[in-house]
Amino acid sequence: MRSLISFPNPLNEKAARVVAAVVAAISVIALATGAYWLSAPLAYGFIARALTGPRLSPLGWLASRQIAPRLGPAKPVPGPPKRFAQSIGALLSSAAALLALAAGQDVAAEILLAALAIAATLEATLGFCLGCTIFAALMRVGLIPAEVCSQCANIWAPRQGAGA
Repeated sequence: MRSLISFPNPLNEKAARVVAAVVAAISVIALATGAYWLSAPLAYGFIARALTGPRLSPLGWLASRQIAPRLGPAKPVPGPPKRFAQSIGALLSSAAALLALAAGQDVAAEILLAALAIAATLEATLGFCLGCTIFAALMRVGLIPAEVCSQCANIWAPRQGAGA
C-alpha cells in the first residue's frame, strides 16, 4: 500500500504544466457553461495526484508518460511542493463540487473554480506554481519542517558565486 500512496520526487515540471493547462481549460469550461459537474472529475484528479502522483490519475499519467516526454528533456523540480499544490487543488475542487452539486451554491463554486483557473493558468503559462509558493512560505516560517523537502530548504541559502 505504501508504494501506491507515494509521490514522485523529483518530478518533471513539463508534465505538471501540461496537467495545469488541462485543469485551467476544464475550469474555464465549467465557469463559461455552468457545467459544475466538471468539478467532480477535477476533484478526483487532484485527489488521485495528491495521493499517488500520476499513478491513479489518467491526466497525470498521460501528461507524465506520453505528452511531457515529447516536449524535450525533463525539467526536474522537487515533488513535495507540487504534492502540496495538488492537495490545495483537491480541497478547492472538492469544495466546488460539493457546493454546486450538493448544496446548490453556484456562486461559491464559481469563486473556487475561478481560483483554480487562475492558479492553473499561472502554472501552465508562466511556470509559476502558487501552491509551491505557499509551501515555501510555510517552510520559511517553520510550519513545514525542512526535512519534508531538503532541496526546498536550501532555496534561501546563498548561492556560490552570487553577488551581494
